[in-house]
Amino acid sequence: MCQVEEDYKDDLERAAVPSVSKKCVKCKEATAAVVIRAGHSYCRGCFKEYFIHKFRAMLGKNRIIFPAEKVLLAVSGGPSSCSMLSLVQEGLSQSAHKKLRFLPGIVYIDEGGATGQSAEERQRTVAELQAVFKATGLPFHIVPLEQVLDLPGSVLLTGPAASDQPAGAYKAAVDQFIQSDSSICLTQTEQEETSPPDVQESHTQLLQQLIGSVKTLTAKEDLLHTLRQHLLVHTARAEGYSKLMLGDSCTRLAVKLLTSVSLGRGAQLAQDTGFSDSRYGDITLVRPMRDYSSKDIAYYNHLFHVPSVFIPSLGTKTADKASIQRLTEGFITRLQADFPHTVSAIYRTSEKLQTACKSSSTAEHSDRCLFCMCALDTTVEDASAFNMTLISEQLSQLKVSGNNIAEPSTQNSPAEPESNAPPGQCCSSGGGGEDCGRAAGGGGCCSSAQLTEPPNLRSLLCYSCQLIIKDMSSVDHLPLYILSEAQRRKRRSQMREEISEFLLDDGEDAD
Repeated sequence: MCQVEEDYKDDLERAAVPSVSKKCVKCKEATAAVVIRAGHSYCRGCFKEYFIHKFRAMLGKNRIIFPAEKVLLAVSGGPSSCSMLSLVQEGLSQSAHKKLRFLPGIVYIDEGGATGQSAEERQRTVAELQAVFKATGLPFHIVPLEQVLDLPGSVLLTGPAASDQPAGAYKAAVDQFIQSDSSICLTQTEQEETSPPDVQESHTQLLQQLIGSVKTLTAKEDLLHTLRQHLLVHTARAEGYSKLMLGDSCTRLAVKLLTSVSLGRGAQLAQDTGFSDSRYGDITLVRPMRDYSSKDIAYYNHLFHVPSVFIPSLGTKTADKASIQRLTEGFITRLQADFPHTVSAIYRTSEKLQTACKSSSTAEHSDRCLFCMCALDTTVEDASAFNMTLISEQLSQLKVSGNNIAEPSTQNSPAEPESNAPPGQCCSSGGGGEDCGRAAGGGGCCSSAQLTEPPNLRSLLCYSCQLIIKDMSSVDHLPLYILSEAQRRKRRSQMREEISEFLLDDGEDAD
């Protein structure tokens, strides 16, 4: 029987706790300065070598970035992206054992207008980042998020993708680069002295109205991520870059994976968390920091004085239950503290994911989501969870009046076009005798339909992006390039239906 006064302290064995007084597990000589996890203690020099080698091995193993290729680094000012910038700068230095062979540039998206920062706070943040960028000697571009309102419609179109390279193309390109004296071009890259563009107050107000039209913080963060992605791709295309390097760490990707599952983005997980993402065709997204945890990055930045700038986001100082993103992040962080292999287990799972739907790189423009540019996952069988969700939503919108059940509300259905033009005349022709061909048939004017018909975006979006539209009070606040592309796809779909009887099916022979 247990006795309260008995002392068992001498019989219990204490578990070995990692200590920095141990020797480095690699060189076996210097005292360890960092304990990454149990049994992995590194001294200062070995930890730096381990950290840099991991980055170089990730790029060398995938062989996506070819020599002398222009790569745009998306730096947000956070620890992970600034660490990525430091690793690239280290690979370009004269003391590097094997120098990086691509031409890097930097881009920063100023999101202060969307997060409610004042003009003085935005200028102070930009000034701090400018000092960091100028110290690297690389060309940089500071782009305010307000420019997303003026983007062209080509952002939502995939560019011509590079043809598939043969198996030995990368090695041949490296040999050719080494034989030619091209290393001089990499070290003589001139830094572009570009001042940040002026932001008009009206554009900032329009951006704030767009973010404010979204009801929930979950949809706001999802919409902000989509707009940021469009602006990054447009900047890369405008400046002639073919690769866009993102600073997503292993911890961030683990949070994104569980968040995406909660938001119904299971079909896009392979592209959202993989090393490379070719959904945009000519611009390939690369995530070389996906093997690093936030703990490793924090150690590296602290030991080697890597500067970073804290920039508040939409979720800063909010409760854990404010959004799905914050709830997932808090859950993984607390679980990681007690079970150190949580993040790595989720990350290893993401490496094995493959999409079951049509690949976004081979899908046609009409089969892609209007927001995230992934292949649509809404074309499924009738007996599917997606269709059951739609049926439940339609039933919940039925209006019961006495014993009669009215039709569901048509909030997302296109309204009938209204035209003030007389019958048989097109309003766009101004009475000049020319019409669009629809007025004579009594179907109304095509131009009036384009102007008065509210865009029905839900059929053009994947399931997850439909949730953003569902949480918006009005889609009229969306940027013009999105609404224009939606109208263009609607017109092409309508035209295809009109001439469907003259088209050959995929299985029919032209003979």
